[in-house]
Amino acid sequence: MIRTIALVALWLALFPVSAAALTLKFATTAPDGTGWMEEFRKGADEVKRRTDGRVEVRFYPGGVMGNDKSVLRKIRIGQLHGGAITGGGLAEIYSDAQIYSLPFIFRSLAEVDYVRSKMDSLLLQGLEREGFIGFGISDGGFAYLMSNQAVQAVDDLKAMKVWVPEGDAISHTAFQSVGVHPVSLPLTDVLTGLQTGLIDTVAASAVGAIALQWHTRVKYLTDTPLIYIYGTLIISRKAFSQLQPSDQTVVREVFGAVLARLNTQSRQDDVRARDVLQQQGIQFVRLNHGNERWATVVEETTRRLSERKVFSVEMLQILQGHIADFRATAAGQ
Repeated sequence: MIRTIALVALWLALFPVSAAALTLKFATTAPDGTGWMEEFRKGADEVKRRTDGRVEVRFYPGGVMGNDKSVLRKIRIGQLHGGAITGGGLAEIYSDAQIYSLPFIFRSLAEVDYVRSKMDSLLLQGLEREGFIGFGISDGGFAYLMSNQAVQAVDDLKAMKVWVPEGDAISHTAFQSVGVHPVSLPLTDVLTGLQTGLIDTVAASAVGAIALQWHTRVKYLTDTPLIYIYGTLIISRKAFSQLQPSDQTVVREVFGAVLARLNTQSRQDDVRARDVLQQQGIQFVRLNHGNERWATVVEETTRRLSERKVFSVEMLQILQGHIADFRATAAGQ
């Protein structure tokens, strides 16, 4: 018996048994052929190489697995392991993860960068407490109001048929606070809604409007940041725990780097996309900041969302504190 055990041990030492490859399935709304999908696939190739084939990553692009809510449901039942989820979608996991989505909260990308350097880790820790690992947060640019009539004052919105995404409590509350009753539609129905006149105003980044062809149905862009768009690539902690510790490190490193590259790429793409919109004849107009009602919109929206506990008062205070610090420093320079 001792001799047999020794022979088996020697055999395993000389010819180790390879563990079966684990395939991680991720969903994303990013269309195939886009820079996002190219980076995701590069990351998948690198993970496979660095784990000697123990971990493979398969992406389902173009929203074939549904919206954020559908993807999260499929993750929870084990049909998927993870997905690229937007800030609003992350609220299904951890409500404070959508804190950057407050309307008019940021005035510039410089403010965004300062706040994110202080708070990204808090949001990722919150997701992990709720059973999901995030590999970093990536920039999607600012969303701007795009419409068929110029929007420069609060009252201009009252005559508009404004779209908000399904389940987007923040946007819905913001528009309701100024007496607008927005039209809630899934992303896939927005272009048809613009074509039929069901809606005539959307909020989107320049890149998103072009990719989804919404820019062909609008004439004006209100050139004041409305909402900051962001997202992350997440995986369920249950699926992640199935990886060897060394492979977990590889996956974190690779997709952390992917999201960092996408953050930079998104900003470059946004600059180019804004130029394209102007070349297409879309007129850029500014909000009338002399109209004090815009500040009232922000205050009223924040108050209503706090009362409904859409996010915690503590996280809101942290966010507002960092923004105040940044503006005070900028004003003193």
